[in-house]
Amino acid sequence: MLTKKQNLRETIHCGNPDRLVNQFEYVSLFFDPATMAAMGTPVRGGTWTNGWGVRIEFPEHVPGMFPNTSPEYVVIKDITKWRDYVHAPKTDFTDEEWAPFLAPLADVDRNEVFVAPFVAPGIFEKLHYLMGMEDCMMNFYDEPEAMHELIDYLTDYEIRVAEGICSHAHPDALFHHDDWGSQRSSFLSVPMFDEFILPAYEKIYGYYKAHGVELIIHHSDSFADNLVPSMIKCGIDIWQGAMSTNDLVGVLEKYTGQIALHGGIDNGKIDREGWTEEEVISETKRAISKYYKKYSYIPGTVMGEPGSIFPGVYDLVSKTIAEVSDEIFGNASAESISEAKPMTY
Repeated sequence: MLTKKQNLRETIHCGNPDRLVNQFEYVSLFFDPATMAAMGTPVRGGTWTNGWGVRIEFPEHVPGMFPNTSPEYVVIKDITKWRDYVHAPKTDFTDEEWAPFLAPLADVDRNEVFVAPFVAPGIFEKLHYLMGMEDCMMNFYDEPEAMHELIDYLTDYEIRVAEGICSHAHPDALFHHDDWGSQRSSFLSVPMFDEFILPAYEKIYGYYKAHGVELIIHHSDSFADNLVPSMIKCGIDIWQGAMSTNDLVGVLEKYTGQIALHGGIDNGKIDREGWTEEEVISETKRAISKYYKKYSYIPGTVMGEPGSIFPGVYDLVSKTIAEVSDEIFGNASAESISEAKPMTY
């Protein structure tokens, strides 16, 4: 029986997997001190200011934290003077400061799973965190020079974070967040995305791949199938969060072997108050039946971490995937499923 790591490779590289890849089973996620310093002190149900000076709110029963960019809180008041407002958080940490982040990795079997830092938010999200979504979108048109300068600054910051991660933790994968669309469309057109965002990720993901990282997993639980060629250009191996509103069948038919999809089971459909086992099982089986053609598809929910808003949903999806895998491959994969371990902030 293949290890989870081997089975993932066989799945995304058109080899011979011996079972379905089951959600996040193939990767062990960890935080680093720079990401946590930038994130601030997340408290579900709370409000705080992150390392960039952005007011963050995390209401109960929502998938994640988000910025409050009301006029009284927005960081960048004038994009042409962004240097007056934007000051990158600390990225240089001592070995003693790194120690508590590295300690859990000692128990991870790196032959069994990939080890990946959890890095968030990404470049596009940082932009609208700092200035608000409306101003962010308008500034791409009205002040492209200032936006390019700010993106370069944010990219340099991410490279410094990457330097610390690679030199201390030696990961073989990266799990990076950056939501690039709504459920219906990407936020940017392909030409604009390729002008502003693609070069940043070519540098960031290029750095990781040049320093021992084999697998780039990018989270964007959104519509983004028009951006898949750009994802491939910047080195993304797995698009995690691929929603069913995308033409996932078309992506798999055209780009199998170039990029894998992890998702297809929208949290909005099943991870909600009043969820039922029947609905979760049905939606999970629907996704596998529609998208799985042996290669390049990893069934899973689209939320950007292992776990669910409502307890039990993620674990039932995992159990159902294992049972369907057993039907397809006949290897009793259901016996190996463990409960989800959501990220601890």
